[in-house]
Amino acid sequence: MNPEQVREFVIAGHGDLDKVKAMLAESPELLNQAHPWRPGDSETAIQAAAHVGNRAIAEFLLEAGAPLEIWTALMLGRAHEVRAMLALDPALAQAISAHGIPMLPHAALSGEVELLELLASQGALGAENLALSLAVAKGHTDVVAWLLGHTRPDLDWKNFQGKTPLEQAMETGNTEIQRLLTQHKG
Repeated sequence: MNPEQVREFVIAGHGDLDKVKAMLAESPELLNQAHPWRPGDSETAIQAAAHVGNRAIAEFLLEAGAPLEIWTALMLGRAHEVRAMLALDPALAQAISAHGIPMLPHAALSGEVELLELLASQGALGAENLALSLAVAKGHTDVVAWLLGHTRPDLDWKNFQGKTPLEQAMETGNTEIQRLLTQHKG
């Protein structure tokens, strides 16, 4: 397998469904190939979709035969599957995905507070700042409220675009999330 082709496919997995479809149709063996970004950090296309919250790409890759890992199940809000995976392997609660991302940010992408509560009950908190930023970006008001009430995110933390959660909420015009963030900070 051509490493550059694998890299291109994984990059497409973050957000280019048409390219994922075209590349997979041409080279089906790409489906579960991982690109090694650096030692100890590799990523498949479905893992890429899971950590950015791209449901359409994740669902397409699952239908094509990619395995359902816990991070994808969390992002898709599949509580039943997540519970089953954790029951089979409780240590999975402490696992990290590509780029060292723990469970909580994936759950925040789902918009499902139930998953956040499940992870908290398993001691699987971590990366609260990233989780909050992702929940704000997706407009998941209930998740934002839960994170503010149950974790200690740094409201001055800036995402990869250099924006705080409040700046993100202002940019999207989400006044309810703006109110929650302002009240929590004040």
